Amino acid sequence: MKRNSTILIVDDESVARDVLEGFLFREGYKLTFASNGPEALALVEKSPPDTILLDVMMPEMDGYEVCRRLKSDGRWRHIPIILVTALGSKDDLVRGLDAGADDFLNKPVNDLELRARVRSVLRIKQQYDDLQAALHMREDLAYMIVHDMRTPLSAIIGYSDLLLMQNELASKQAETVNKIGTQARRLNSFMNDMLMVAKMEAEQLIVNRPPVDMIQIIQQAVEGHEVMAHSKGIEFILDLPAESHKVSVDQNLFQRLLDNLISNALKYSPPKSTVTLSLEYFQATNPNTPAPQFQLKVFDQGIGIAAEDRERIFDKYAIAALKQKGAQVGLGLAYCRMVANAHQGRIYVEANEPVGSVFIVEI
Repeated sequence: MKRNSTILIVDDESVARDVLEGFLFREGYKLTFASNGPEALALVEKSPPDTILLDVMMPEMDGYEVCRRLKSDGRWRHIPIILVTALGSKDDLVRGLDAGADDFLNKPVNDLELRARVRSVLRIKQQYDDLQAALHMREDLAYMIVHDMRTPLSAIIGYSDLLLMQNELASKQAETVNKIGTQARRLNSFMNDMLMVAKMEAEQLIVNRPPVDMIQIIQQAVEGHEVMAHSKGIEFILDLPAESHKVSVDQNLFQRLLDNLISNALKYSPPKSTVTLSLEYFQATNPNTPAPQFQLKVFDQGIGIAAEDRERIFDKYAIAALKQKGAQVGLGLAYCRMVANAHQGRIYVEANEPVGSVFIVEI
């Protein structure tokens, strides 16, 4: 536990703030103060503390509401909050727990109890900080390795293409080289997804949204998967509007989203089945967004996704048990959700009757 931990004391009574300061000053903490809820929220936004001592009974905004707002914000929910209250009923305790409080102190505050409880929550906060630092270091190392792997992988793809262009290989050799190139491209696509997810999580991704032709993007994506579809005897069915409209999306990001959805549909669909892509435009209800919006659906006739897994398959690295022995790794789908979110849209999955799944993207 750091001796220079920052503690925010929030109380509308100056005497109460002075008492808590006197009890904690000798511990060597850095103390900051707020006299009301809005001031406390502003201080947390400006300089997040390591823990918060929060009075319950305050005018304008009580401690429950301050606690609730902080705990509902992903940036601050890890900060321990000790509610300081003169209320002692079980209903008040339950209300504090529902708001997200980590601990409680009853007024009048006892010196020894105060310092012990602060030390306790600070130990938990320090463990959280250490874990986050370790996770960030591990992720940085992983992404650095992935980035460095792209150079030799590009060489493998390039040399395999060069061998196929020379027309000097026997049919069996050409088939083997083609498989090498195909698997290298799959690995390259996976690594690109990892790097893109990292950029999105770090909020370093710039989304460019010029007007593009969505029908053309869909047709190009289907063409890129014709070979794989043909190898399994799978037929593509396109249910597209007769007239095309320009829509505002990042073409590169959306192309990769579509590639992931089509690749999954082909992977989990049985031979001699169909994969259907449908597109529907609808006019935006927001007058500030005059361009037509759209709904894209990708239907497959695969093994389906259990209802309880239809949300968590979009979580990063989630593995959802499917109806057969296989499993589905959610990194590609996590990427798809991030792209949809970056466009202020959404992606979800439903059952395709009588069999399979339908992934729906709404932008």
